[in-house]
Amino acid sequence: MSTPLEIVCAHSPDSDDAFMFYGLATKKIRSRIVSFRHVLEDIESLNRKATEGLYELTAISYHAYPYVADKYVLMASGSSVGDGYGPMVVSTRPFGPDELKGKKIAIPGTMTTAFLTLKLFQPDFEQVVIPFDKIIEAVKDHEVDAGLIIHEGQLTYGHGGLHSVLDLGKWFRSKYDLPLPLGANALRRNLAPDVRAECSRLMKESIQYSLDHREQALNYAMQFARDLDTALAEQFVGMYVNHFTIDGGDIVPRAAQKLLDLGFEAGLIPHKTTVEVAR
Repeated sequence: MSTPLEIVCAHSPDSDDAFMFYGLATKKIRSRIVSFRHVLEDIESLNRKATEGLYELTAISYHAYPYVADKYVLMASGSSVGDGYGPMVVSTRPFGPDELKGKKIAIPGTMTTAFLTLKLFQPDFEQVVIPFDKIIEAVKDHEVDAGLIIHEGQLTYGHGGLHSVLDLGKWFRSKYDLPLPLGANALRRNLAPDVRAECSRLMKESIQYSLDHREQALNYAMQFARDLDTALAEQFVGMYVNHFTIDGGDIVPRAAQKLLDLGFEAGLIPHKTTVEVAR
């Protein structure tokens, strides 16, 4: 029997990604065709490396897709989607979303979907790129007027006395009647068709396995749950590992297409991109 092809699988070191990949990372889900080697990096680093086609399977922001679509095709499974909730802008004092104009705002990276969505809401602000896990401190220390928070910060910002100014997922749902697709998994286009099909199957099975073995998968994911207790980690995973994650169906690609079209029309994305999903 031939040796399985090693696929480098890159994703974020956070609890929802860890939950998704539990079945694969712990070898509960196996394949004769491929084996996975996991690499953990923050999403902005993964977006940058995807422009070079570095990893065979990688998590990316939907905002990054136009810049990597020549090298990658999106996977039907593994999307993080905010359905009426999503990245948030927070500050040390309460003020309205209409007051964000001209403010100095910490962002987790210019290729993140959170940044694209905020620019669609309010194009006129001063951006300061800060690692996502340092943004809340930067807001508290008044280095910036507000911070755009992703990952677990969406549940913990209030612990530090910060106020929510804007929930971008809620805004996107109210304006376009669509969920906000934030992150996706992508496969390199130069992989053989049978390898791509096997990776897609394994990804879907791993997510389903975690949902079917929720307690064990959550215990595994807790090691990546920054500053979250078990209840909050379970809430966060429940927000971003859902029916859209198992398979985005028609609605997630449609929502992603809308988001990227809006970005192109606003001059935030340099060229029109067609969302393509491997099945």
